[in-house]
Amino acid sequence: MISEGSTVSIHYTLQVDGNVVDSSTGREPLVYVQGGGQILPHLESHLSGREKGDHFSVTLSPEEGYGSYDHDAVQSVPRSAFDNPGELEIGGIIGIQAQNGSVGRAIVTQLSPEEVTLDMNHPLAGKILEFQVEVVKVVPASPA
Repeated sequence: MISEGSTVSIHYTLQVDGNVVDSSTGREPLVYVQGGGQILPHLESHLSGREKGDHFSVTLSPEEGYGSYDHDAVQSVPRSAFDNPGELEIGGIIGIQAQNGSVGRAIVTQLSPEEVTLDMNHPLAGKILEFQVEVVKVVPASPA
């Protein structure tokens, strides 16, 4: 049974708006440690108590997934702030560093001769996440 500290292997399919956006089908299962903060907390809570062979579906609200879409996380930046502004393209993902030193990523959503518009929301922010999950393996936590 999945409990705190268990090493768990799952196969999953994630759908958003009826479209598959990620899946372990045809790949090795996803392996994580229960309670280790390695997967979405609300998905992890739905796995607690499950056993090898269990199949289930779970729907997560945006708040339970990657959060609500934050319009304030879309900002325009001067092209001069980039080392290679000519290489930027709409839909491209770039690494960014905020003034407070935090590092993240952003999606280029608009380009003009003077500015680049960046969306720093997670690509799945504001989306309802629909998971199909199969528990493949559960290794209990080692005794301390």
